[in-house]
Amino acid sequence: MSRLGTTRKAKGSSPSQPGKLKANSLGLWDVVFMAVATSAPITVMSGNVPFAVGYGVGTGVPATYIWATVILSVFAVAYVTMARYVTSTAAFYGFISRGLGRVVGLGTGYMVTFGYMVFEASIIGIFAYFGHLAFLDQLGIDISWVVFAVGGLLLIAALTYFEISLAAKILAVLLATEIAILAVMAFGVLFNGGGPDGLMPETLNPINAFQPNGLALAAPGLAMFIAFWSWTGFESTVMYGEESKNPRKIIPIATLIAVTGVGIFYIFVSWMTVAGNGAEGSIALAQSANPLDMFFHPTDVFVGHGWVLVMQWLMMTGSFACAMAFHNAASRYLYSLGREGVLPVVLGKTHRKHGSPYIASYIQTGAAIVWILGFWFFQKDPYLDVFVLLAVLGTFSLLIVQTITMAAVFNYFRKNHPEEKVWRTKIAPIIGGVGMLGVVLMMAMNLDTAAGPAASSLLFKLIPYISAVLFLAGAGQALYLRKTNPVRYAAIGHAALALDDRIDLDLEREVALELALEHELEHDLEDLEDQQELQDLQDLQDLKDLKDMEELEK
Repeated sequence: MSRLGTTRKAKGSSPSQPGKLKANSLGLWDVVFMAVATSAPITVMSGNVPFAVGYGVGTGVPATYIWATVILSVFAVAYVTMARYVTSTAAFYGFISRGLGRVVGLGTGYMVTFGYMVFEASIIGIFAYFGHLAFLDQLGIDISWVVFAVGGLLLIAALTYFEISLAAKILAVLLATEIAILAVMAFGVLFNGGGPDGLMPETLNPINAFQPNGLALAAPGLAMFIAFWSWTGFESTVMYGEESKNPRKIIPIATLIAVTGVGIFYIFVSWMTVAGNGAEGSIALAQSANPLDMFFHPTDVFVGHGWVLVMQWLMMTGSFACAMAFHNAASRYLYSLGREGVLPVVLGKTHRKHGSPYIASYIQTGAAIVWILGFWFFQKDPYLDVFVLLAVLGTFSLLIVQTITMAAVFNYFRKNHPEEKVWRTKIAPIIGGVGMLGVVLMMAMNLDTAAGPAASSLLFKLIPYISAVLFLAGAGQALYLRKTNPVRYAAIGHAALALDDRIDLDLEREVALELALEHELEHDLEDLEDQQELQDLQDLQDLKDLKDMEELEK
């Protein structure tokens, strides 16, 4: 009894246990803004569209966004269906752990966590690039890009220290401004009937996603990969489930908006950008020394030069918002792995007042600064090296994990919730998985081209091996824990929002308690058995004594 009492007492007093994220902090649009900010519409459009036009499928780029919108929307249907039953900041890691097992789950968990960690450093690279240009061109001040990069990372660290609702408000303002400037340009072109070739509706023909459309040779694989790349981070909606109001309703809606809604916007903006420059003009500007002119030119012609100046600043603030959104996502993956004891438990701590994963946030900031200082030390370019190379590194792992997630969703519903519709649990995961597998293959075939000059670097050549090592490290750790620490193994990817909306963050402690109680029961049974044996021996001795007394009496 004394041991059992001690165990129960330990359950109620554990100051070192991981904390909880602040619940009910985010509404629907907060989650949408957080997810869309990771896609960075102004950065994606100004960076990806010119590259795809100049070296992919020419003026057929809007068609690639149509394909990507359709395939990712199907992916999202399967993804959010599982999110209704598994609400966890672990997202991909949690889904795969439940659908394909803890070994595969932890392997992919390490891959996706690393991917999100390098994304912040990648985006802060292009933020520094835009900042350097804006200050130099408009203010005549030449500031090294590394100052913008490190300063931006420190500012993000300060802002994300507080509760998530503050970051959501900041991102909402920054995101609204970058969407607005793109919309102003696009509608300016539309209302003026387009450029020298009119509105060019033929660019929306899905077949054009596989044709040269003004180029000498088409590279549809590259163009399609770049289109899918433009949605990187949309899946982060699920990460905020534990901090959302009514997550089982909000998260699915937010995810579909972040995929389908953003997709429609991408299609429209890319179409108007091509139309505003004309067929020949689009390709010429996309292949020029300053491909950003593909957006600056129609803005100047159809809206006014003042808006070009505004667009330069918003490219800077938009990339900052994207970096902060990725910081939040990476911190929550680190937090998730920490609270389950896979990584040091201190990463699972949250701020007493703000409910933010501040320790994980510190680690993420430190890691990003190390990346930036490393590139700066070796005199690398903030755009061609920091942004492009780290983006390819993170995307390689992320797209593989997304593909595996569809297999996890299919397998999860094969065993659970048979009441769900077949379209959501069987057909959508298959179509989404096949589509994502195609994207992974296109990525593999066009990785050198996507990386540009950075393809000659050692880091680029190590990308596949880095992903493989991350997966094997996670899977190996899971196998080790399964053998040596079944309690911690049981916790892998399984901390989630309970059906009654309470967060079961103490899964490992609960499992430990169950095992302790089980051992206690076994021990008590052994004690009872020993006592019974002693009693049986005593009874035999008493019976013998009784017989001896009877013999003496006789």
